[in-house]
This record gives sequence, structure tokens and C-alpha cells, in this order.
Amino acid sequence: MADATFDYIVSGAGSAGCVVAARLSESGRYRVLLLEAGPEDSAFWIKVPMGYPMLFANPRVNWMFESEPEPELNGRRMYQPRGKVLGGTSSINGMLYIRGNARDYDLWRQMGCTGWSYDEVLPFFRKAEDQQRGEDAYHGVGGPLTVSDQPGRSPIAEAIVAAAQEAGIPYNPDFNGARQEGTGFFQTTTRNRRRANTSQAYLAPARRRPNLEVATGAHATRILFEGTRAVGIEYRDRTGLHTARAAREVIVCGGAFGSPHLLQLSGIGPADHLRAMGVPVIADRPAVGDRLKDHFYASLMFRCTQPITINELARSPLAKLKAGIDYLLFKRGPLAANGIFAGAFTQTDAAQDRPNLQINTNMWTVESRTKSGMKPHAFPGFTMSPVHLNPVASGTVRLKSPDPLADPEIRQNFFQDRRDIDAMVSAVKIVRTIAAQPALAPWIHSEIAPGADRHDDAAIEAWLRAAAIANLHPVGSCAMGGDPSDPLDPRLRVRGVQGLRVADASVMPTLPAGNTNAPSIMIGEKAAAMILEDAG
Repeated sequence: MADATFDYIVSGAGSAGCVVAARLSESGRYRVLLLEAGPEDSAFWIKVPMGYPMLFANPRVNWMFESEPEPELNGRRMYQPRGKVLGGTSSINGMLYIRGNARDYDLWRQMGCTGWSYDEVLPFFRKAEDQQRGEDAYHGVGGPLTVSDQPGRSPIAEAIVAAAQEAGIPYNPDFNGARQEGTGFFQTTTRNRRRANTSQAYLAPARRRPNLEVATGAHATRILFEGTRAVGIEYRDRTGLHTARAAREVIVCGGAFGSPHLLQLSGIGPADHLRAMGVPVIADRPAVGDRLKDHFYASLMFRCTQPITINELARSPLAKLKAGIDYLLFKRGPLAANGIFAGAFTQTDAAQDRPNLQINTNMWTVESRTKSGMKPHAFPGFTMSPVHLNPVASGTVRLKSPDPLADPEIRQNFFQDRRDIDAMVSAVKIVRTIAAQPALAPWIHSEIAPGADRHDDAAIEAWLRAAAIANLHPVGSCAMGGDPSDPLDPRLRVRGVQGLRVADASVMPTLPAGNTNAPSIMIGEKAAAMILEDAG
């Protein structure tokens, strides 16, 4: 394979990259190479829905990035787990299937992204989907990606949904249907109570094709150019440095951190920055690595009155043994679901014309959630996490070093706009209102965090600065748009060069109102369709 020529080279086998490679190889007409820096997705905990906490800080399958110190968050670094394995972050995430709000995509179209309105992207969501509830105007069946209800809902999750309704949030049976606002139960990308990542959904069937080569442990280090045309990829594996040539196109699918990093390493980005790093400039594209956005969230934790949470499982060897036997033999028990059963979408204030707040519920509480992993409390607990969906703040991705194996420099700039602070303070109050409803009274012993001593706005804000974190939905660092200054055009072609596209969450011009895995898969589907259309 080394130094061979392919029609298309896809760099990064993540949520979008697996989709792109599978679809480009589908007809058999084109020879496709898919490069992935990480290993096969064969680890046991990747398969198990409740296994993702075990992957949160596992360097074998996780890039484990960190941001630079955040000035408005007491100088804290934001831990950024990203998948370094076939399937990318779809192999290590919480598997929630949320598309965002329909108006998100209409806004993309208004920003000059021709072909990306909600009506135009909905067919690609439906094409990807195998919806276990059946087909309707919003959902597809027979696609590679299984979307299913979770087994064994927690009674706490049922109580949270009831409490949210008591607080005035209407019930919504489908967050990806006719409307987003409301409270209800999440669906996940699972099949037969196993994770359905894009490696299993798309890549596993495609690997039978002789025209698709998949290289794991292959870290892309540079895009190769002849003049301003991309002609291949340089990559490193355990045997050394290699090159592969692309007769048609190179498609970068490294995610919101990896894609701008590889483009900059290859000479596409802010010229002054590249020269300062000793990287020869191919195309001066100042916006490559800009407009990084992520949702921001906090964890309001409650001590539970009954021992029915994941905390007890994590702390008890006997409970772990029973849960393992139940799952391995019968695909049931706490390991068969992700523990994030329910949630809500609502507004933090009347000025919002669509939901700008997502509330997720976890059937556990943690003493710490860092690069060292998660440590649960020694008593039963559950969490309600408000997520700010439309933050004003934006950040950057830059080179820390010209060494392609060095991590990128990530700056997120959270809380540098007063509107973001006010929204999160309001979000904490909304969650507390839900927690105070009669439906939850039998389940709450006490509030662990922020704690009863933090009730005025200043105290809540201080707690947020000390405890709130990135929600791990980074987008926008190689944004598409209709303006010539945007890094990509609406067909995901990198401006200023030829033969090069980006297809992953980095292309999103704004954050969707929800989790970003489903939109990333849709982008992979639409990108492949455009590439094949342009190929003639």
C-alpha cells in the first residue's frame, strides 16, 4: 500500500470519515484509502453502551487533548477527549442521537451554504438512519446507522421527565421530529444493545470490497501538493514514514481539532502563523483554525434517596460482576444502556426564538471528571446537566509546534461574553426549578453541587467559573460559507487549493442545538454524495 496511488484518500476514520470512505467505495469504481491514526475498534468497552466512561481517559483509543488555560474559568484547562480509533469519537461518546434544530440548518443556508437548508439535509439524515420506531417524514429505515430506544429506563429518569412537565416544559416524544422543544427520552446509536459506531455501521460491511484499503496506526503528517493541487498524503506508521497519492481528491476528516491542525501543518492557514512555525505556505487562509465553538455545560448533582444509581455499580465489585454476567449472557442490566435516559430542550429567556438550553440527565455523580478519569461518589446520586446551545464565545486551533505528532494548541475562550454567563446562570436556576417539583421529591436527599450555599447570581457564576466545562461538541474550525474568506465553499472544497476537501464537524458554520455526532454523520453522507456527483 505504501507509495501506491488511489482515486481518493480519506484522512481520519471518525464519525464522518468512515461514512465518506464507505460511500466512495460503494460502486466499486474508485479505489479508496482510509487512514486512521488509532487502532481497530475491537476493545470490549467500545461495544458496551455503559462502557464509555471506561474510554473517557484511555490513551489507546483517545487523543486526550487539553485546551490552553481558560482565562475566565480560573485558568483551568478544558479536557478534550476525542476518538483515536476506527469510528473516531463515535466509538467513545455517549451515543445520544440528536440532530439539532431545523432552523440551525436554515441559518447555514442563509450564511451562504447553498444546499444545506434543513429540507436539503433531511434526506441525508434519513438515508443514514435505521430507525427502530419505523419510518416517517423525519426518519428513515434500512440505513447503516441504527437508532433505538434504550432498555430499562431508570425510575429517576421517569421522575425527571415528569418534573420537567410540572415545571412547564411540554412532553416531546421525538427530539428529532416535528419540534425540538420539550422533555422526553433520548434515543441512542445502538443496535441489539451494542454501540453502533460508524466503524461498525458503515466501515465493517465496506471492508469486504477490494477497492477499499483501511490503514490503522497510520498518522497523517502532511498533505502533499504539486503547486496548489493536493496530490496525496504523507503518513507515519510503526514501520516509518510513507506517502500515498490521490489521483482525484484528498478528503480530510480529522475533526474540529485534527482537520485545521493537518491543514496548517500542510501550509494552509494564517500565513504569519505558519511562517513563525517554519511551515512553508501553500495558501494563506487566515480563517483556518478560527471560529472554533463548543457547547458549555455544568453538572448539578443530587444525592439520591435510594441505591439505584450507577455509583453503586462503580463502587461494588459484586455489583460489577453481576452486571457483567447480565450483559454478556442476556444483554440486559445497567451495561445495556448508556445511563443518559432523559432530557429536555427549552429556552433560558423569552428572547430566544428556539431552544438554547439542553438538559441531560446522568444516573451517576462524580467527585472528579478530568484527564485522569471519572471518580464516582461513594453514595447514590444522579446529575442534571444544563448545556448552553448557542454560545457567543469562539476560539482557535493553532500549531503548537511544526512537529506533526505534537498536539494542537486549543483556545476556547469560554465566558468571554456576558451573554454566555447570563445564559448559564439562568440554566442553573431552571434545573433547580425542575429539581424542586413534586415528582422528584421522593428521589432527592440533597443537592451536592453547586450546593445549598450557592443561590444568588454571583455565587452561581463563581461556581460555574470553577466547575463548568466544555461539552465536547467542538465545531467550526474549518467552516464552510458563501464568503470568499471562509475556509471552505459549500461543497466542502478548501479555498485557495484544488483537490482537497474537509468533511467533519469542523465544517459547521454554527453549532447545532444538540449533540454533534448525528450532524457529523449527515455531513459525511452529503460530502460523499457531492464528491461522487462532481466526479461525473
